[in-house]
Amino acid sequence: MRLLAAAALLLALPAAAVAADRTDTLDAVAKAGVLTVCTTGDYKPFTYLDPAKGEYEGIDIDMARDLAAVLGVKAEFVKTSWKTLMADFTSGACDMAVGGISVTMQRQKLAFFSIPIDVDGKTPITKCENVDKFQTVEQIDQPGVTVVEPPGGTNEAFVREKIKTATITIFPDNTKIFDEILAGRADVMITDASETRLQQKLRPGLCAVHPDQPFTFAEKAYLLPRGDVVFKAFIDQWLHLRLHDGGHARFSAAWMG
Repeated sequence: MRLLAAAALLLALPAAAVAADRTDTLDAVAKAGVLTVCTTGDYKPFTYLDPAKGEYEGIDIDMARDLAAVLGVKAEFVKTSWKTLMADFTSGACDMAVGGISVTMQRQKLAFFSIPIDVDGKTPITKCENVDKFQTVEQIDQPGVTVVEPPGGTNEAFVREKIKTATITIFPDNTKIFDEILAGRADVMITDASETRLQQKLRPGLCAVHPDQPFTFAEKAYLLPRGDVVFKAFIDQWLHLRLHDGGHARFSAAWMG
């Protein structure tokens, strides 16, 4: 009867929640000789799929390759999107997910997170001549202002919650979204401060708006299978070492300078 009751309970749970639980990742990765890593490939400086080379690069990509080397396996990257990240991850498409992933309570329901890697928060980026105009959410949320965001993820969630009057435009390609501001098709984007710092370097004419004083507090971490405390403990210890032995700083410096 107990077995029947347990089976009935599993059938009653959402499929994503069941798929998210895993307890053998460390052994499974060693046996397969491969660490599969979900990543969006569209979020510099953390993850970027270079279309010319067909290869992933970025801070978290370098970190994932370092982890694979520590495990004695190779890293294999699995393309996902911000809109499908949690569905892909909980379906078992990969062993972990990386790439500037913000810790949220909704994601925490379906997965474990590693220890935090970075502290971040939402802040605007706009043309440099408009920085004074978009200091606050209230200044942004005005008639005639267009806010551009990528689909899914925490950026869209933030503006859907906060922006009620300004126009919200969803642009599908996060690698080209900042050009919409430069071209005048959008006025501002609200995203993580770390991304605004990099994009103002990559795209002259754009300026981050108070990245040291973002609207929100957030942490970035790696997404891990829910329930696998052994794998989480291993990842956390590896991260702890890399955050203190200069490894993560070295990978970050290559992008952020």
